[in-house]
Amino acid sequence: MQSAEVVLGVLCERGRKGLPCNELYRQLFNPQLYLLAYGRIYSNQGAMTPGPTQETADGTTMEKIEAIIDALRHERYRFSPVRRIYIPKKSSGKLRPLGLPSWSDKLVGEVVRLLLEAYYEPLFSECSHGFRPHRGCHTALREIANTWSGTTWFIEGDISDCFGSLDHSVLLSILSEKIHDGRFLRLIENMLSAGYLEDWRWNATLSGAPQGGVASPILSNIYLHKLDQFVETVLIPQYTKGKVRKRNSAYTKVERDLARARNRGNRDEARKLRQEWRRLPFSDPRDPDYRRLRYSRYADDQLLGFTGPKAEAEKIKAQLAGFLRDELKLELSADKTLITHARTRAARYLGYEIIVQHGDSKITDGRRAVNGKIALRVPLDVIKAKRAPYLRHGTPWHRSAIQNLDDFDIVKTYGAEYRGIVQYYLLANDVWRLNRLCWDAQTSMLKTLAAKHQSTVVKMAAKHKAKIETPYGLRTCYEARVERHGKQALVARFGGIPLVRNSKTVITDRIPSHQVTYPRKELVRRLLTRRCELCGDPGSVTVHQVRNLASLEKHAGQPPWAALMLQKRRKTLVVCRPCHDAIHDGQPTA
Repeated sequence: MQSAEVVLGVLCERGRKGLPCNELYRQLFNPQLYLLAYGRIYSNQGAMTPGPTQETADGTTMEKIEAIIDALRHERYRFSPVRRIYIPKKSSGKLRPLGLPSWSDKLVGEVVRLLLEAYYEPLFSECSHGFRPHRGCHTALREIANTWSGTTWFIEGDISDCFGSLDHSVLLSILSEKIHDGRFLRLIENMLSAGYLEDWRWNATLSGAPQGGVASPILSNIYLHKLDQFVETVLIPQYTKGKVRKRNSAYTKVERDLARARNRGNRDEARKLRQEWRRLPFSDPRDPDYRRLRYSRYADDQLLGFTGPKAEAEKIKAQLAGFLRDELKLELSADKTLITHARTRAARYLGYEIIVQHGDSKITDGRRAVNGKIALRVPLDVIKAKRAPYLRHGTPWHRSAIQNLDDFDIVKTYGAEYRGIVQYYLLANDVWRLNRLCWDAQTSMLKTLAAKHQSTVVKMAAKHKAKIETPYGLRTCYEARVERHGKQALVARFGGIPLVRNSKTVITDRIPSHQVTYPRKELVRRLLTRRCELCGDPGSVTVHQVRNLASLEKHAGQPPWAALMLQKRRKTLVVCRPCHDAIHDGQPTA
């Protein structure tokens, strides 16, 4: 039996060479792939959320994996309809549907995703950044900031209900171009048409990727890869020509007049000509022999940067809409698909404002260095929205919902919220604008601590203030510590992040120096040991899993299994069947 890494490596090599896949379904019989998939998704937030049945990650066994493989081997496996709920959209406040699959479907879906990603990842476009390993919002934004200089028009593309409108026949046709395996395609078709339960009534899914399915992101990327190919092979060659713009004749004339005035020693005339010269572009902005079109996509959001007249930008938008409608059966959103003048108005993409800078007075090394350069900015409405949770009547206020938590948890909550926002916007030229957010969040945190201890903001600030070293020197922050006997203290921190643009930033989270990192397969290794961690008996074992450790701390009496999980700081415990049954019966186990 081949290891999961070998199987995925072979698929990746076939994809890189453009060779078709003929026996992809057979890979679903490999238990190593399911163990790899289990190790990747068991810690997800939704692993303990039941779908159409009460099945969750709790109770996973090798026997259950073998039963799934046996059903797939005989083509008896059927995806269950997902349980549909509705959650609010962050941008508009409207509700969007979310599907909750069963745990077995999540596990099989993750294996399917691993196989598809291994094969298709080498085929995907460099312009695609969504749902891909080692890519994300920051890679897309950095590419725009570094390579889109001189853009005249931004074309903001947004597909209406993209993931809910993917045509199943089109998707299966796209998959069949590379995957010559009927059994695997039938499995995907079964996944797509499983339906959903709403108010416990079954509804058919006639279009769209499986709501909430772990394979949905890779399936949507495969679908929209056709759009990437159309832009790269049709639109970009059609609207890209010329190596450089020809020189501006007016700029050349003033440059000659300036040289003559200097030779004559006429300083007043030279000063006026120099000011006029600085206001003129070096190259002809209307050069008919020069065009540039650039493209970036993250999931269903696309941004195109075009250097040329607006009439041609309108044609690009029409061609894009026509291809989506005729070939992929998708529609561009009329309200969100805009053509924006890059120098006078900002385009919105991935939460940033993107604009082309222009400043004749900004001279660096004798050149107007900012002209034509891309600037990324923090939208003011985003700052206003992020400040809102900390304000009451326009003033920072305490948050009563978390007032009764420990100091460590209060500082940790505020610190995580603030750190996530700042790290995301560190690419912005005006990241300093988040200073106001920092002040509001910091004051709200101190007021919450003061309300908890019936003290004052000044005393709380003095109690928790600390200095930390950063690449830009010492910075003030606020810390809360939990001392532990024989171990390093737990530290929660708010602030201390310099609001200075970092063009190479990536989203990271602070990892305490004392934290021990476990390999991803640590739970899989414990499962394969086949020994109960509670009673020590060898044999068939089951993984007992809880949603969070906080629920165990409130457990009445803390039976031995709960005490052991708290001691190990693990949400999982590998136990034998009798121990697992006793845990769920509420009986203490020895």
